[in-house]
Amino acid sequence: MNSEQSEMVERADAEAVLPPAPYPVPTPAAFHLHKQNLLLEIDRRSSPSAPRPTRTRRRVVIALASAAVACAAFAAVVLPNIGTAPAPEALPASTASVQLLERAALVAVANPAAPPRATQFTYVKVTGHTTALSENEDGTMERLPQDESYEQWTSVDGSARTMQRKDGSGENLLDAPGRGNLNLPTYQFLARLPTEPGALLKLIYQDANLNHGPSSDSTTGPDQEAFVIIGDLLRASIAPPEVSAALYRAAARIPGVITVPNSVDAVGRHGVAVARVHNGERIEWIFDKKTMRLLGERTVLLEDNAWGKAGTAVTSTAITGSGIADEAGQLPTGSIQDSSSDT
Repeated sequence: MNSEQSEMVERADAEAVLPPAPYPVPTPAAFHLHKQNLLLEIDRRSSPSAPRPTRTRRRVVIALASAAVACAAFAAVVLPNIGTAPAPEALPASTASVQLLERAALVAVANPAAPPRATQFTYVKVTGHTTALSENEDGTMERLPQDESYEQWTSVDGSARTMQRKDGSGENLLDAPGRGNLNLPTYQFLARLPTEPGALLKLIYQDANLNHGPSSDSTTGPDQEAFVIIGDLLRASIAPPEVSAALYRAAARIPGVITVPNSVDAVGRHGVAVARVHNGERIEWIFDKKTMRLLGERTVLLEDNAWGKAGTAVTSTAITGSGIADEAGQLPTGSIQDSSSDT
């Protein structure tokens, strides 16, 4: 099956599960031409002065007696692809994914709300799990599921310390985020981001190129890292509606973005996903098929490896609460609290 045929199949799958578009749908050829022009905007990328810590989606735990052996084992487990040939350049985002992300953007701006006060806190509740890989002293490997559920209160202006609560335990006070950045965003930081998708994506690629650009040893690459950055911002923070919409539209300009007709989040809610495949894994952003509300995210193995069998969700999260609170530790009025299963 060639790329055009694959595109037609994917579009048909998406149309079968999505509600009708509220506007005329352009032809696939028009979509492709538009996307090619948009991708030209990110050809030149510069790097910001302050690096952002590299994200780790799963952990490797080494339990060996010798430090030298531990280092060798770490290289064997974590860095198997360093120095290998780069992956072929990805195709532009599929027509179906562009349509889905545009609908999510329209939903984001459909119900504008008054911006929070500087003294308030954004609240996010996430339920989920990840996988840790442990190498024992005898050389055997063990996969350890780990709970990644948490509640978090982040100062709107970044002046107060962030509060996080995990596993139903007491509050853990983290450092104040200050002005914020793409790794530690505050509402006011996000409010300062460009709302034009091309300009926003250029800014995100500047950050992605810092540790994952052509001159780095990273096998992630800037396209995949840009997709990860946007996914983290959408899932784990609250932004002004027009910025959320711009993030969705920026994601539609990343090469290699596709759709998955059926996916399920960490609490069992089914939806349609926007996804990107890299190094035998597929990161999926899961949306409610009716409302286009973002439900959660998961990473699925497409081939057997040390982390599990093909089809395994090695990470899975669900957004089960969000809103604006007057104080850290306080639940917001009118927050989304939804852990039901939608099949």
